Amino acid sequence: MEVTQQQAPQNIGWIEVVAGCMFSGKTEELIRRLRRAQIARQKVIIFKPRIDNRYSANQIVSHNTQSLESIVIDKAEEILSLAKDAQVVGIDEVQFFDMSVIGICNKLADDGKRVIVAGLDQDYRGVPFEPMPQLLAISEYITKTLAICVVCGNPADRTQRKIANADRVVVGAADSYEARCRKCHYIPD
Repeated sequence: MEVTQQQAPQNIGWIEVVAGCMFSGKTEELIRRLRRAQIARQKVIIFKPRIDNRYSANQIVSHNTQSLESIVIDKAEEILSLAKDAQVVGIDEVQFFDMSVIGICNKLADDGKRVIVAGLDQDYRGVPFEPMPQLLAISEYITKTLAICVVCGNPADRTQRKIANADRVVVGAADSYEARCRKCHYIPD
């Protein structure tokens, strides 16, 4: 659910989480919200983890090629000093940051900023992907995006890994992953 002007809290900050599987439109929704804030002439700053270099080194980019300039960071701690003058803070691929991002998002919201994060809520095994469960718990607004299962066409909320690699984090796109529903998803050996 997007926060409208009528619903927006006044004189306080808050956290919005856009969560879902790969190819469900999380980054597209993040970009849409951030662009609207820019149109409203709010000071927006956007962050992405350095590990996510799939489509661009210095932009957040959706799978359908929408993009916005961003600041590439190695650690979530960098956000606090870089975002001090911003009204709206966007963070893409938040699951690639450590647990300190939870306190950082809280601090930003406590300082009166609108914080919008997007990320995977489950890993390729269907297990909650930290720090997303904690961010979902402390956020004021949650949007769960769904993709389309490539096997049966049903709504998909899982990310199927197509390559043999047991590491939890393997950055990839359509070459490595596809969206699956609960029935068609399986955990690779």
